Amino acid sequence: MQRTEIVLNMADTFTQCYFHLVFAVKNRDALIKKSWKNELEMYITGIVRNHKHKLLAINSMPDHIHIFIGYNINQLVPNLIEEIKTSSNLWIKKENRSKFHFEWQKGYGAFTHSHSQIDAVVKYILNQEVHH
Repeated sequence: MQRTEIVLNMADTFTQCYFHLVFAVKNRDALIKKSWKNELEMYITGIVRNHKHKLLAINSMPDHIHIFIGYNINQLVPNLIEEIKTSSNLWIKKENRSKFHFEWQKGYGAFTHSHSQIDAVVKYILNQEVHH
């Protein structure tokens, strides 16, 4: 295994944080359809990138979504998730994507991972259909 060393002088700041975010459709209703899930994921990707986080993986299932990011510490995790939920909920309604009332659940999961776990987490997220 190759070891990478980071040398910083005291004027530099370096952070390396990875978050796996998971949240569900209210009541775990299966409202995210395959016909528009890619558009939803692209919309959420834009939100993540606009806040200077690095999207590593995203995949939605009919009743929940997984988002894996290189985290920008200048934004609080609850604020990012609230922005994603609020904005994407409005997008879903504006674009008439669901014929049923769409709403995200109030809670979420946020899990940290080390750099060495990135590949495994990305594979896990991208292969959600196998896990469910």
